Amino acid sequence: MTTAGNYSDDDFWQKLKSFALKAGKEVIEKALWLYYAAQRPETPAWAKAIIFGALAYFILPLDAIPDVIPVAGFSDDLGALAAAIGMVSMYITADIKVRTAQKLQQWFT
Repeated sequence: MTTAGNYSDDDFWQKLKSFALKAGKEVIEKALWLYYAAQRPETPAWAKAIIFGALAYFILPLDAIPDVIPVAGFSDDLGALAAAIGMVSMYITADIKVRTAQKLQQWFT
């Protein structure tokens, strides 16, 4: 099982691929913003810790509201992602938003 201290890129990408359409564009967009921000060497360790904590919560199979519940299932994930974005927004660059938009276009069109 993945925890905040045991984040996995493989688990992250598997969750995105499996739940992209069900989670919706907004949730996936926020997750990708954080993921790409964490990949930047300029992002400090404290910000990466926040990001990986939020992404670990996103990929956990068990969370506050199970992801299999229609509509509401990803609301807690979106809340965790949004809170992390609020704390590390200065590291989410225009380039990250462009990369994310390109990925979303591949998946949602």
